[in-house]
Amino acid sequence: MTKITRITEHDVTTTIEESTDTEDAALKAKRKKSFIGLAVAAVVLGGGYWAYDAFIAAAHVETDNAYVGANVAQVTPLVGGPVRDVLVDDTQEVKRGDILLRLDDTDARIALTRAEAQLAQTERKVRGLIATDGGLGAQIASRAADEARAQAQLAAAHSDLDKARIDLQRREALASDGSVSGEELTSARNAFITAQANVKAAQAARAQATANRATAIGDRDATKALISGSTVETNPEVLAARAERDQAKVNLDRTIIRAPVDGVISKRQAQVGQRVQPGQTLMLVVPTRAAYVDANFKEVQLARVRPGQPVTLTSDLYGKSVVYTGKVVGFSGGTGAAFAVVPAQNATGNWIKVVQRLPVRIALDPKQLAEHPLQVGLSMTADIDISN
Repeated sequence: MTKITRITEHDVTTTIEESTDTEDAALKAKRKKSFIGLAVAAVVLGGGYWAYDAFIAAAHVETDNAYVGANVAQVTPLVGGPVRDVLVDDTQEVKRGDILLRLDDTDARIALTRAEAQLAQTERKVRGLIATDGGLGAQIASRAADEARAQAQLAAAHSDLDKARIDLQRREALASDGSVSGEELTSARNAFITAQANVKAAQAARAQATANRATAIGDRDATKALISGSTVETNPEVLAARAERDQAKVNLDRTIIRAPVDGVISKRQAQVGQRVQPGQTLMLVVPTRAAYVDANFKEVQLARVRPGQPVTLTSDLYGKSVVYTGKVVGFSGGTGAAFAVVPAQNATGNWIKVVQRLPVRIALDPKQLAEHPLQVGLSMTADIDISN
């Protein structure tokens, strides 16, 4: 016998209401869980951000306003002349001491030959002065003997004069009574006059001998002044001539221009046949293995930055796959605005404060530069660890 169950409208309504209440309760519970989860996520994210800012971000300052630099070496001649050979070109790597170009050395070789001849002539001159000094000593002795002989001759002339005077006086006394002939008296007078002339001649000879001796002494003193206290090698004139010779050698060597540093040739301007002047820029050598980075940090980032702090850097050239390590070397003496060609004039009525940037010099690891070379001017991102 089949049992028949009768479902009334009231029963259906009651069942639907019970189902609706159950779904509302489940929905409210789900919403509650969602809000709780959202709140937890917000707390976690906020805590994470706080932890990152307090323990990680606060220990670092970063900027992408950083560029590769290097102390570029200018290649300039120290002597002028026409260019004979140019042995390098742009982008070519060179080592310190490599020959970059040669100047025509004809004039330099002639100048060296002339300087060597002048040195040899000066050395011979000094040797002659040294030899002359010895000869002048003997000459002074000879002149002294001549002076002594002239003095003796003067004394003899005075003696003859005295004798002639006495003889004349005797004959003049005897001539009054006719004891002496006129001829004898005349002879006595002539002898007296001759004796007087001989005295004057002897006096002149003695003066001449004295002057000759003084001249010889002066020549010796002048020669000694030129050679005193020195040898041929240390004589001032020889030293000056040797310096001229050495300068000529240096000028000849300078006709060959070599690389001052290791690096890459850039902006080559020298051409064969071009006549160059001292100080003229012929090319640049960029030392890529000695590159550094100038990172322009905002002034508000630099309160805790100190020299020696470690830095990690990435370049736009290689991307984040290559990370360079470096350290802070120091700070520039002024901001970029202070060194601008037309610096900002802040003492005006219309003024807006702009946060300034200060260049920070960062040294790079040479080994990393050798593995991944950088060129001057490339962009970098620098991150300084300021935790220490």
